[in-house]
Amino acid sequence: MSGTVSLLNDTLQKHEEDLLREWTALQAKSSGRPPSATEEKHLQAQCREFLGGLRQAAQQGDDISKPAWAGIRDLLTQLSGSRARAGSTPVDTAMFIFSLKEPLFTRMRQEDGDARALADAIWKATLLLDRLGLFTTEVFQKTREEVIARQQQELLELSTPVVRLWDNVLALPLIGTLDSARTQVVMQNLLDAIVQTRSDIAVIDITGVPTVDTLVAQHLLKTVAAARLMGADCIISGIRPQIAQTIIHLGVNLEDVTTKATLADAFAVALKRTGFAVTRIKNGAGNANSER
Repeated sequence: MSGTVSLLNDTLQKHEEDLLREWTALQAKSSGRPPSATEEKHLQAQCREFLGGLRQAAQQGDDISKPAWAGIRDLLTQLSGSRARAGSTPVDTAMFIFSLKEPLFTRMRQEDGDARALADAIWKATLLLDRLGLFTTEVFQKTREEVIARQQQELLELSTPVVRLWDNVLALPLIGTLDSARTQVVMQNLLDAIVQTRSDIAVIDITGVPTVDTLVAQHLLKTVAAARLMGADCIISGIRPQIAQTIIHLGVNLEDVTTKATLADAFAVALKRTGFAVTRIKNGAGNANSER
């Protein structure tokens, strides 16, 4: 291993500028577009830092999990994470490592020495770069999964808005499938709104829910029960004929819950319970015309 390290270090030290120039050129070529001046400057700084860290860490062995490789791991973690958040592909990110092979091995072959030792050194360097490339891909994938999970959570929160319809009356329109994860978000948003507005009635509208099965019905009942514990009563609107038949067929007990066919009907019930009523102003149009 000492001969491998010596040849690798000698190559990195003697040909650093050439390696840097050829390596960055290959990365720009693989990306399919010429980098801007700022991007090129940033890439060169990353490549230079990597080459210096590689030369120092390789002197301590090729096990990238050792403390000597902490600097390289941190650099690759930051690079992979930033590229994952920026929307780069795993291939483009891994090419930061793999594109170094061609210029590095070309320079290593130019060094005088035993052919067997050279082959062994190139093979060891290949394995090392492969491990580093796999490390960048693993970090990239982990970061991408975290980004997707965060976006899904944000979409859940955006898809469950709580609207204040009237004094002490809230509305929670639901659109799409209601699963366990979304139910938790729905329940949390509704309870927070009840506390903030001190509302007494919440209308849960399921007009936009395509199907209602036993699991969805149970989720609705849990939400209603949680709201009642906070001192608010719930009205479920959007009960279409198909949903009504499904609920009866499933044997779900909604006797304790007020249900209405439309949101307008549920809103009228909510107003009545709070002591309000909506009335039509007679001859409103005629009075408006006479004033003109």
